[in-house]
Amino acid sequence: MMGRRPAVLLDRDGTLTEPRHYPSSPADLVLQAGIVRPLQRLQSLGIALVVVTNQAGLAHGYFADKDLDAMHIHLRSELAADGVHLDGIYACPHHPDGVVADLSVQCTCRKPEPGLLLMAARELGLDLSRSWMVGDFASDVAAGRRAGCHTAWVGPAALQTNGPEFVEAKDPNLRAATTAEALQTIADLMVSQRDLKGGAIVERRLR
Repeated sequence: MMGRRPAVLLDRDGTLTEPRHYPSSPADLVLQAGIVRPLQRLQSLGIALVVVTNQAGLAHGYFADKDLDAMHIHLRSELAADGVHLDGIYACPHHPDGVVADLSVQCTCRKPEPGLLLMAARELGLDLSRSWMVGDFASDVAAGRRAGCHTAWVGPAALQTNGPEFVEAKDPNLRAATTAEALQTIADLMVSQRDLKGGAIVERRLR
């Protein structure tokens, strides 16, 4: 569609930030090594940068909305210190085995479902057919594929050649040992697709 921007949609934990088991405070979010420069480059090309993250810790009662808000304020601040602007953060709070009744449901936003990506596309005016989903789990790759994105699988699991994660990922467009490496490759591939139209900051948590 004319006027719609390409984007790089990033998983949070283990992709944009270092892997942690249910991070619950701002200090738990530490940017992955080497990602700032390729993020800056993508931003300079007019590529939207959007976080799409499963946050089942809310459904499990490990942390509250205010804690997630504080983590994302910190994340935005850390990136902004290096001139990187996130166009949106979209979080799924659900898990069918949770303990918070309202959040313990099957949903269409928890990856590998594509709901977060589709909502980001609607609200931010993204062209998913020209966009990339980047994540460290096969469920990230599956969500990107279902949404019509190119996909990049990053981290140690991405380099395996068998097993259930390998089967679920179903041939991502790109595999890389690190997020920084994947982002640099994506920037190289997207360099001829410049579109400098801006968008509003968005942060959404589905209910």
